[in-house]
Amino acid sequence: MKGYAMEKIPEKSAIARIVEADISLKDAVNVAHFLKGKPLELAKTYMEEVMEKKRPVPYFRYLDSVSHRKGNGPGRYPQRAVKAFIALLDNVSANAEFKNFDTENLVIEHIAASKGRMLKRYRPKAYGTSGAHNKDLVNLEIVVREIKE
Repeated sequence: MKGYAMEKIPEKSAIARIVEADISLKDAVNVAHFLKGKPLELAKTYMEEVMEKKRPVPYFRYLDSVSHRKGNGPGRYPQRAVKAFIALLDNVSANAEFKNFDTENLVIEHIAASKGRMLKRYRPKAYGTSGAHNKDLVNLEIVVREIKE
């Protein structure tokens, strides 16, 4: 397994990572694209609202049969992916607090969702045969940096 996708991590930054989360890669890519560049506290509150199905996550990729949401365009409420991203945001917030950063002034500098390991399983079928039942896992990473007011 390699390091972070970001080449140089800035000096005043905090990082966090979740390895092999059991979530949809397509949902994770769309959530990560939406969160990039947002302040950390705003991202946390938005993810909580998505969990309560008050606000959707706008989708920009993998739009086949994604319904339009009022005022947002195509979007969904990816519950499992959002739960993993909430854990990631809490983790990076705790890391930043440990480094004595002001948690009110943190901005998401880099966030990525990439394909992880594949779990190969088999499902029994008729006449003594079996079919592949593979599950892809997802790696999540985030870098936040402190901005000056």
